[in-house]
Amino acid sequence: MSEMKDMIVDVVEKILNDKVEKEMVDLLEENTWPQHIWDIMLENELQQVAVREEHGGAGGDYEDLFHLYRLMGKYAAPIPFVEHTFANVVLENANIHPMNELTTVHLHANPLAIVNGKVSGALHYVPWARYAKKLVTLASEQGTEFIVLLDLKDAQIKHEMNVAAEPRDHVTFTDAAVVTCQSITQEQFTFLQKLQTIATICKMTGAIDRAFELSVQFSKEREQFGRPIHRFQLVQQHLATLAGEQALTAAAMENVIALLQQGEVHDEVAFARLKIEDSSRIVATSAHQVHAALGVTHEHRLHHYTRRLWAWRDEDYTGRFWKKELANKWLQSSATLWEQLTTKKQMEHI
Repeated sequence: MSEMKDMIVDVVEKILNDKVEKEMVDLLEENTWPQHIWDIMLENELQQVAVREEHGGAGGDYEDLFHLYRLMGKYAAPIPFVEHTFANVVLENANIHPMNELTTVHLHANPLAIVNGKVSGALHYVPWARYAKKLVTLASEQGTEFIVLLDLKDAQIKHEMNVAAEPRDHVTFTDAAVVTCQSITQEQFTFLQKLQTIATICKMTGAIDRAFELSVQFSKEREQFGRPIHRFQLVQQHLATLAGEQALTAAAMENVIALLQQGEVHDEVAFARLKIEDSSRIVATSAHQVHAALGVTHEHRLHHYTRRLWAWRDEDYTGRFWKKELANKWLQSSATLWEQLTTKKQMEHI
């Protein structure tokens, strides 16, 4: 853990709490975004938190960065902080110098093709492409996989969005020049898949944090039959469910980050992703039950978080992807399922 983590988290939370108002998040619905919030992050050099010192960054670690991702989810921050900073994580993992100008990232299967040094192909659901200057993505050439940096001025961009109204654009390249590239191994790519999954887990954990807070606050303020609704047994049951899921997802997030710091993260990423997808369904259901009809109105903030939970649940490396990965691994192993789950713990106690 970096010594500056608590200080950075406090600074970012203060900025988001002061600046990210409901009207700022709603701007995404109007096909625009509050760039002044992004500019504040740039002025404080917060996008440089996890960039190596030799590249002009603060030299923070993954724990610093992923806790900021949790805050981005907690405040439904309508800025491409996660995308830009994670793009630089990918670049540094590929030994490519990180970018200062706004950069987004897309790391999915079916990469673009490199032919005679030019890139062609189409990518779906590229986050914030319409506002970004550069794109970090995958491309293949004669069976070799590359991390490539491309200039988005060379792309055709069709505006699309996810269910939370966040930009998720369709991007097409035709014989586009490669700014820079670096080949990667399957082991490196698998590690990046895990990192991106952890990033999504952190965002979703933050959204769950906020949905729980809003539900508790609403239950204390809303009265029915002359008393606050949190005194009713059914509401208390929903609040207890929310509290349990919030605690579980927070613990799962902290666990995978701790293991990542130790260099020991394996199947735990898959388990955490599966758990948070299950929790997102439970949390959204219970939070809307507590808020009743008011919770589904555009005027209330709850939908900023439940819609993001629904959107992020289906993005990046989903639970379905990790289920297949786990199944394939276990089917190819001679060990029983129980041995696969407990071998490491058994060895620790020998």
